[in-house]
Amino acid sequence: MNTQPQEKRRMTPEEYLEFDSVSDIRYEYSGGEIFAMTGGSLNHNQININIASQLKSKLIGTPGRPLASDMRVKVEELGKYTYPDIVIVCGNIELEKFKGLETLLNPVAIIEILSDTTEACDRGKKFTHYRLIPSLREYILVSQNHCNVEQFSRGDRGVWQILNPCTDMERSITIESIGCELLLSDIYELVEFETDSQSDQPAEPIA
Repeated sequence: MNTQPQEKRRMTPEEYLEFDSVSDIRYEYSGGEIFAMTGGSLNHNQININIASQLKSKLIGTPGRPLASDMRVKVEELGKYTYPDIVIVCGNIELEKFKGLETLLNPVAIIEILSDTTEACDRGKKFTHYRLIPSLREYILVSQNHCNVEQFSRGDRGVWQILNPCTDMERSITIESIGCELLLSDIYELVEFETDSQSDQPAEPIA
């Protein structure tokens, strides 16, 4: 999802949660500032639905459970609240509860769908912050502009490593923390990538 900085007045976490609970759109919170979550593209939404539906089907009867982008996640060490595109939990779910509002504390995997405006943040600051979540074992970045899925995994000693990017529709990725395999052809089902030739063509004149 795209984020845009909002009003400069700093909020306490409690003020943010109350504000977010009555807002028509979702907001993330970091360092006292709030950031509006803007709507995603057609490709973004299609990829989100594809991944979530595949995970739901494959995880039936297991301790794993996918949660969509309406599930707020907290980075406790920073007091940061965010809305990942897809979150996966396994086993007991730990929640922060505030006046009936629930925020997830223990994701095992987070999936972000990249866009031109969010890619730098998702790869940089956001990933740095997510690594502070003790339960997190995997971070997955999915491009919406071309076939490319990247996995980052936390090793036994807490060191994060990147696996080889997957760019072949015939290949699959394995989310080790939940023992689930996803075909890239399923992730990108019904997704149409814009070719360079299409993007460079001038618009048709209006009659």
